Amino acid sequence: MISRLFMLIAAYFVYRFRYRLLNVLLGQSWIRKSAVRLTMKIPGLRQKFMSEMMFGPRTGTVNNP
Repeated sequence: MISRLFMLIAAYFVYRFRYRLLNVLLGQSWIRKSAVRLTMKIPGLRQKFMSEMMFGPRTGTVNNP
């Protein structure tokens, strides 16, 4: 019972301070590099990132004269 309550409280604080936690974690260069390496191993994400880097972001409009 107490461990479940502790987990709920911890989950609440992780959710509440999620961006601050991400900034702290990604502030470490080796964690940031590892995250980029892992992300670039996913073919769909790698293709999207590379196409946006080379050709710019898509505007989402179709046949704009």
